[in-house]
Amino acid sequence: MRTPQDIIISPIVTEHSLECQAQNKYTFKVATDANKIEIAKAVRDLFGVEVKKVNTMHCRGRAKRVGRFEGNKPDWKKAIVTLTDDSKPIEFFEGMI
Repeated sequence: MRTPQDIIISPIVTEHSLECQAQNKYTFKVATDANKIEIAKAVRDLFGVEVKKVNTMHCRGRAKRVGRFEGNKPDWKKAIVTLTDDSKPIEFFEGMI
């Protein structure tokens, strides 16, 4: 049994993700094997909010080069969580706007 902290790895704080907060959309980096139902349940348990919809996307790791050595950054998964209209905002993102 995985805990919500195992599914939600970290929030993604960019200009675009902060602009989407006005539409009750929050962006998180999640575990690559997590599905939409698990992500919605994890957000509900961690932050105490009502989730309306979850959109996920796989992000491919980019090529990285340091000197003569080449490698790749790891692949990761991003989730955009939309909250219901009557749900309270997530308190973690309150001071960033």
